[in-house]
Amino acid sequence: MRSSSPVRLLFAATGLALVAMAPSAASAQDSFPAKPIQLVLPFPPGGATDVVGRIVAQKLGERLGKTIVVENRPGAGTVVGASYVAKAAPDGYTLLASSGTTFTVNPAVYPKLPYDPQKNFEPIGLIGVTGLILLANRDVPVNNLKEFVAAAKNEPGKYSYGSFGAGTTAHFAGEQLLNLTGAKMLHVPYKGSAPAMTDLIGGQIPFSIDTVAAAIPQVRAGKVKAIAVTTARRSSLLPNVPTVAEAGYPGMDASTWIALMAPRGLPAEVHAKLEKALADTIADPDTRKKLADNGIEPSFATGKQVSAMIEKEIPQMRAIAQRANIKLD
Repeated sequence: MRSSSPVRLLFAATGLALVAMAPSAASAQDSFPAKPIQLVLPFPPGGATDVVGRIVAQKLGERLGKTIVVENRPGAGTVVGASYVAKAAPDGYTLLASSGTTFTVNPAVYPKLPYDPQKNFEPIGLIGVTGLILLANRDVPVNNLKEFVAAAKNEPGKYSYGSFGAGTTAHFAGEQLLNLTGAKMLHVPYKGSAPAMTDLIGGQIPFSIDTVAAAIPQVRAGKVKAIAVTTARRSSLLPNVPTVAEAGYPGMDASTWIALMAPRGLPAEVHAKLEKALADTIADPDTRKKLADNGIEPSFATGKQVSAMIEKEIPQMRAIAQRANIKLD
């Protein structure tokens, strides 16, 4: 019997090496996540999105089998945190949980952004939504939307409304509402929901528009009056508060949502694993209860559905910004 040639031995050895490497390559993909994941929240600690992000981070980490470390990177209307994630490696280990402000409002009010909401981000899925609500100080003689409109028209220049920031979803909802009703009112922007709510309760401003999540504790405690929600349907969290449409002004549907995002370019296997884990997390009864307790209506949607939602909302927000002359530097 002839001995094998060196060339044949080389091919045989190479083939064995390739066979040996194949399972390790597959297992590397299957092993995601192999280390803790960073979840960036572009808001200060203590707000509704921060609380929601931490709830989801804990439950999502349990399903993925790895710790998810939450990091707050607030600033410039979510631009700071969003920019950080947009520049991160698309490997699934840096994620962003943020609202429509980042992806549909900022493009409408900033002439230039350090990130592109569609090109730089890959939606994993929707976490939930919260409506926006028109609130009144307890001592203001307004108890419904018709009285609100009448007060604004009868005494022009007397009343103002606050929001949790210029160019935010609350500011946009306020301008939509004024345009729809024909009322005119000065907008008073605050640096967050908490200071706006404090001034509303204290009577420094007569009205404000805030998230349902932020309003629930104050409404239930009787510290402020709920006038109307800006969504198409009543909020399940405040079922006794009418919609703007029910109050006689159809066509209003403004809310804010929170989604989980990644830098664009994730490996397909990693995206699929994250999306499945998020879907299971939002379907979990304990998670749903915790989200609802914090004013968020859990509502999962796939990454593709979130992309479609962003594409639809951006031109709508730009039209509102142009009509109301909302611009930020």
